[in-house]
Amino acid sequence: MFQLRFTTLVEAPLTVAFDVARSLGRPWGHSLEEVVSERPWRDVYRAAPGDGRPTLVHTRQFSATGAGTVVDEQVDWDPALGRPADRVLLRGRVERAMQAHLDAYAAAAARRALDVTQVVGAALVDDRRRVLVAQRGSGPLAGLWEFPGGKVEPGESDLTALVRECTEELGIAVQPQEFLGEVPLDGVVAGGPPGASTLRVWSGRIVGGELVAHEHTELRWLGADELEDLAWIAADRPLLPAVRTLLAHL
Repeated sequence: MFQLRFTTLVEAPLTVAFDVARSLGRPWGHSLEEVVSERPWRDVYRAAPGDGRPTLVHTRQFSATGAGTVVDEQVDWDPALGRPADRVLLRGRVERAMQAHLDAYAAAAARRALDVTQVVGAALVDDRRRVLVAQRGSGPLAGLWEFPGGKVEPGESDLTALVRECTEELGIAVQPQEFLGEVPLDGVVAGGPPGASTLRVWSGRIVGGELVAHEHTELRWLGADELEDLAWIAADRPLLPAVRTLLAHL
């Protein structure tokens, strides 16, 4: 069994990287018959009857990071029959086909990401192993708790938006630190389709200003064991394990 691995950083949130990988299609010519399609996770191909080319399995894994989505791809295939030189030739064909596919994939995902309104959040911590949480004051989610943050404006980076949102909402300057995770948003964001965007959250520290609730009903500093007692916005709740781990290691 031969194996090749490829790692690509896609400058797009997880949902965009996932959807583009699913819709872009396969890297291989149609002379290989697709017998299993679990795109974008796994696809299996086999050579046409009487053809000496190998059976091939293509798999992907997706990981959200602060810089975008890392896509790890693996291609496994049975060695072709024939001389060793034929096997070297086949490996080169697989590498070229995958590289062309990955270049097109990264470019398509980056273009699609320009049309997405992204949301960022900050898990701000202090030296007493506490995290700042905020209660929504208006709208359909009024009364629920969240990590401060908001929408990324056109032309902004995620971290620039995070710093700006904390200044506008809380009157403070913050220093973003560790990327904590990404959660798909089920609702419509700024007129986009449901599920098209994500909430991306970083930890951070307050480095200036005076903490004031400009847009929230209440602000609280809570320890790890107090977080589950709140009624959380659905998008923020999946990030609580990462926040508890962060507080435990301060």
